[in-house]
Amino acid sequence: MSNKRKIVMPTAEEDAAITAAALSDPDALPLTDTQLRQLKPLRPRGRPAGSGTKIQVTMRIDEDVLEAFKTGGDGWQTRMNGALREWLQTHR
Repeated sequence: MSNKRKIVMPTAEEDAAITAAALSDPDALPLTDTQLRQLKPLRPRGRPAGSGTKIQVTMRIDEDVLEAFKTGGDGWQTRMNGALREWLQTHR
């Protein structure tokens, strides 16, 4: 038994009926070419580009410290890096 699904394309008549129904819906009018060119993604996809100067490490952190940073939501690693950098400024 094959797990591949068969894609069934509409006939020309079915496609014309689907297109006519879509075009007759005043709440779903197609965008013009000008409108399509003006569309921009809401935000870039994927992970933001890094600085290229960071090194991945594995270290053990007390659970309460880690949870305190994670409680702030996304960006906890950046905040933790900032806290370490701030500590360096006062302890060098």
